[in-house]
Amino acid sequence: MAKTLHHLASSLVILSTVLSFLIVADAKSQRFTRYLSPATLGLKKEKLSHLHFYFHDIVSGKNPTAVQIARADMTNTSSTGFGLVAMIDDPLTMRPELSSKLVGRAQGIYASASQNDLGLLMTMNFAFMEGKYNGSTLSVLGRNSVLSTVREMPIVGGSGLFRFARGYAQASTHKFDIKTGDAVVEYNVYVFHY
Repeated sequence: MAKTLHHLASSLVILSTVLSFLIVADAKSQRFTRYLSPATLGLKKEKLSHLHFYFHDIVSGKNPTAVQIARADMTNTSSTGFGLVAMIDDPLTMRPELSSKLVGRAQGIYASASQNDLGLLMTMNFAFMEGKYNGSTLSVLGRNSVLSTVREMPIVGGSGLFRFARGYAQASTHKFDIKTGDAVVEYNVYVFHY
């Protein structure tokens, strides 16, 4: 009987060891993540690019490119417009004049997110339509302190030639019309991409 129990115990130890190995091996093949070399996706050496363009935020006239889509009850009494949300499809041009060459569009949302100063939450894509970047996008998500001379916002991603993009955009107001609310903003974008 003692030999049988010893033999049974030995068999159970061997069986449990084999099962543990199979479970661990199966778990490794079913992982949630895995390391990939950039080359497996056809990615080559990372580059740093500088893009320069003008952003035209037009809130006046018959064809505005920025329209209010929401506001809070307190927005009307807020000195900063806190709670206002606008949808944009703003032209991006080579020069400050709206009639200059169109290189893309800024599409997304900005919202007045500060009760103490003019601070906007910018969530937008720069959708390019010119040259080798035609069809590629850069995604911006950050704070725009409107009254600062130069504002810096992060580039958090991109598509097309800007896949895996990261970097920052610097914005500076080129022109602001106090009567209409229309603005022209100069952008310098520095972005790493493959």
